[in-house]
Amino acid sequence: MNMKRVVSGALCAALGLGLLSGCGLGRVGSVNNGEVNLNTDQTEFHVVSGISSLSSGYDDNPVLNEMAQAAGIKIDWEVMSDSLGEQVNIRITGGDLPDAFQAVGFSNYDLARYGRGGTFLDLTPYITPEIMPNLYQILEEHPSIRAAITQDDGGIYGLPAAEMMGTGVVGAEDDISIHSIQQFSMINKRWLDDLGLPVPETVEELKAALQAFKDNDMSHKVYGNDPGTTIPMTFGFDQWCWGQNIFYTPFGVTNWSDVCMDLRLTKDKQVVFDCVSDAYRDAVAYYHDWYEQGLIDVEVFSQDQTQYISKCTQGYVGVATWWEINELTGDYSGDYVYLPPLKGPDGKCTVTLKSAGSAVNSGQLSITADCKSPINLLKFYDQWYTGENVMQLQYGPIGVYFTGQDEKGKWESITDEEAQARFGKSSGELKSANEVAGPKLILSDYYNNVFYLEARAVQRLEDLESFWFNYVDDKTIYPVDCVFTSEELDTIDLYRTDFENAVKEQEALWLRDGGPDSGEWEAYKEYLSKKCGMDKLIEAYQGAYERYAAAE
Repeated sequence: MNMKRVVSGALCAALGLGLLSGCGLGRVGSVNNGEVNLNTDQTEFHVVSGISSLSSGYDDNPVLNEMAQAAGIKIDWEVMSDSLGEQVNIRITGGDLPDAFQAVGFSNYDLARYGRGGTFLDLTPYITPEIMPNLYQILEEHPSIRAAITQDDGGIYGLPAAEMMGTGVVGAEDDISIHSIQQFSMINKRWLDDLGLPVPETVEELKAALQAFKDNDMSHKVYGNDPGTTIPMTFGFDQWCWGQNIFYTPFGVTNWSDVCMDLRLTKDKQVVFDCVSDAYRDAVAYYHDWYEQGLIDVEVFSQDQTQYISKCTQGYVGVATWWEINELTGDYSGDYVYLPPLKGPDGKCTVTLKSAGSAVNSGQLSITADCKSPINLLKFYDQWYTGENVMQLQYGPIGVYFTGQDEKGKWESITDEEAQARFGKSSGELKSANEVAGPKLILSDYYNNVFYLEARAVQRLEDLESFWFNYVDDKTIYPVDCVFTSEELDTIDLYRTDFENAVKEQEALWLRDGGPDSGEWEAYKEYLSKKCGMDKLIEAYQGAYERYAAAE
């Protein structure tokens, strides 16, 4: 088997979340001495930031502008939703640094590597009552957050971020993150009704429905679109909330898009990669036939998020995945219903919970060595750590997304009806247009004291608890805030990029071209083990977890 090795700095991200691997070390050899830079002359700062493709940008964001004015600074925003990983990689390896990187999604080992190398500043001495009073108070009250963002050398190279929104909000015993199942599949029920078909419950029933969509050219028949525009099923290969992974559940696995970030911790607390499981092999082999028969969009391996959304909002698509229906399908949203996880050939269905997004991380804001006056910039970011500010950064400004306070003093959000009347958007679309990606730390207390959790989030949590979790056999999740030793970081840095690229490339080839046969499968596993360091990676992740568990 010809297993290619592709080394890149690709960023696996959606709505600002992802991780960099294999990037150059930047300023290796420069020193972070942990001392405060007292220079306050710089008042204009250049920030490179990830941004959702649905966002309207940051230059005219009233919340950001008010905070910048309060800090006495001005920010030159350089935002991008496409090729973010590539651009950040180029900047770091070439030493062409902005003052800060925001919403890039650096992992703990990226932060430690760039922090020790001098590319990122150690922020520990800046988190004081004088410079960052809001964050300082939070860390004093929540020492677990400080522990989660502190590297094993004692440095803090990124500000904390977390959305502590879990099923405990809706009364569940286990408080599991809203991000634990990020792909909700959906199907055009109007097309099903026109064909006299029920909502599929098995993978074979879905295949029959997709074939009927294709044979009857439902986009043309029902919506009057051009002949031949029907796309029975589409997704973005290995994308966050719009990937293919939820469709693997009929085979007993959900290998979420970030192979290493979403490694699985078994019930007996052992780290495993599902990409070498028999269930994964069965799923990949099965869906090749769908692709070959034209039931799956030919552009799933190449389309970007904008192209994907365009197809769905034009009524071309029968089955897709996204965070919720309204955001993806626009004017046709009333024609779609959620497609449940499907039963497989053996009648079973297993959903694996996703690790990413379930805990505190510090990869959303790092100050670089090129920043001449970190104090001034950090005073701006400290304002992100108040309840009212973070709610507006997450959802939208007061007066736009938040309409007023009730008798308890809690902010109430706009309804779908109000949003459509005032802005011509659903409340979800309004949120996406105004949301700012970055170091947002949304404490669970805020939902009790500052603002109401949006109705659609409550609905999603209820859906997770009452419906989707019925398909989850094991709620064990690998903690994403594990801290790695220098040796473990070296191992991960050496192998991770090649390992993830090999898995993703081979999965794409098998889905597109067919396979694997027994020989290919064994060669694939051997390649990952001997050439891509799979066993060493497992050892590193296992060691980090065991220290984490011992410290709990």
